Amino acid sequence: MSYTIAIERGDLNYSELEPNYRSHYQEMTERLESEGLTVSPYKPRLDEYFGAFRSGWLINYVARFDGKAIGHANIYLTHDMHNGDLIASEDAIYVVPEHRRGIGRKLAKFALEDMRCRGVKRVSIQALTDLRVAKVWARMGFKTVAECMIYEF
Repeated sequence: MSYTIAIERGDLNYSELEPNYRSHYQEMTERLESEGLTVSPYKPRLDEYFGAFRSGWLINYVARFDGKAIGHANIYLTHDMHNGDLIASEDAIYVVPEHRRGIGRKLAKFALEDMRCRGVKRVSIQALTDLRVAKVWARMGFKTVAECMIYEF
């Protein structure tokens, strides 16, 4: 029994990862709705996702346990509009509940090392699904530089 982490093409492994994507969305929805926000049903824009994966500006890092996908980090790469720096922003980082004993940190470290090698200058993340994970991010060196606020219409 062992864990592996690798970069995979998200358009090629979507059907396998879809239950994890759906579970992540459900956890996020429950947390936001507990704050009084309304979240629309899960309905991913797959053409846009798949195009981003194929073009290389959405990276799909996948953690597996004995070959089964148990976690993922989807990270967007872009260039800062103000200075041209290569920057990254997470779309989703998720580990299934029964494997949340350190593999998420390993997945994040793997992704961070890959982004460093690509020349990324900054990575932005949000502890949106579970606020407690912000403590993990801080221990890994992330700095709180803003507060996320949402205005709902």
